[in-house]
Amino acid sequence: MQTLGLYVQIPFCASKCTFCNFSSGVERREAIDATLAALVKEIERLPAIYGEGGLGAHLFALPVDTIYFGGGTPPIAGRMRLTRVLDALGRRFRRADSIELTMEMTPGSADEAFLDWARRAGINRLSIGAQTFADEELRAVGRLHSAEETREFLRHARRAGFKNLSLDLIAGLPHQTMASWRESLSSTARLEPEHCSVYLFEIDEKSRLGNEVLRHGARYAADAVPSEDFMADAYEAAREFLSSEGYAQYEISNFARPGFESRHNRKYWRREPVAGLGPGAHSFDGAHRWENVTSAADYRARVDLGRSPFESLRPLTETEQLEEYFFLGLRESGGVELAAVGRRWGGEAEKKIERVVEELCGRELLSRENGRVRLRPHAYLVSNEVFQEFLLTV
Repeated sequence: MQTLGLYVQIPFCASKCTFCNFSSGVERREAIDATLAALVKEIERLPAIYGEGGLGAHLFALPVDTIYFGGGTPPIAGRMRLTRVLDALGRRFRRADSIELTMEMTPGSADEAFLDWARRAGINRLSIGAQTFADEELRAVGRLHSAEETREFLRHARRAGFKNLSLDLIAGLPHQTMASWRESLSSTARLEPEHCSVYLFEIDEKSRLGNEVLRHGARYAADAVPSEDFMADAYEAAREFLSSEGYAQYEISNFARPGFESRHNRKYWRREPVAGLGPGAHSFDGAHRWENVTSAADYRARVDLGRSPFESLRPLTETEQLEEYFFLGLRESGGVELAAVGRRWGGEAEKKIERVVEELCGRELLSRENGRVRLRPHAYLVSNEVFQEFLLTV
């Protein structure tokens, strides 16, 4: 049975980290209040508020089996406002019998009272932005917590009854060394989260730190960012270490104990329906992708006027859907089913894909077994180049 995932964007933080390239920021309490009120209105008016986009009610009639509160730092909204959002979701959507309900948090963003409330409210999974266990690295990127506060936060979460915790780590932060990275990995293992995500610092113009690195400047400790070779070595060290600690790598950046893979994130890689709510949230129904306006002020204005919060709505061509099937599906260690190409997109598409797969297998970038095609683990670091082969062909 087809199900729906919900992504709820709370785009506010207590401070903006220098490495962050997401559409989040620091706002006054009045703006947060008004945005959360608009979010409740958006939920209550579904699907009518999307009428101008031509999207039918079928998407919002599906049972919901994952809800993900991201941001930003959702706890900054406070218990009362988040309760209103959860209540609105409960009134509007039908929940599946089993649901994964995740909330992103940073160490120090939620006290014990908030964690107790979250567990009682039905939140059953926390995604915690530790990033590193080296205080020098945390200070360099503007994090407000210390390594010890991360450890204490997880202890509080366990006492509150959470049995599904995920920690994020970033390789490539300023002042990071292989010794400090290995200590972050060891600290993670000692805390025994059920899930761990390992990301490489993205050097691009969307973050202050990334932009400064590209300019060869020194602000934000940009001159202390390690090399790309270091990041590659750190990633491989993480893969080896986490495997030895019982974490299976089920996706390029994600590792989990058996049964604790992120159900919500798997929807993205498997092209399953996800409805995004809030400023800057992205949605997908199988044939269309759309996103809400990024600016919280613009979002509030549109919703308050009863208008659609869409910034863009794009139907996907058959070719684009086929491309996505590979560059999203190959991110998972289980890969993709090759025969599905012929069933869904026809014999001609299957022939084209077959030639690409054969070439990439010959270059030992892909493997093929029992009808499935997988990215070889040693090719994870060049995955974008592999995916590009499909974009240029289909």
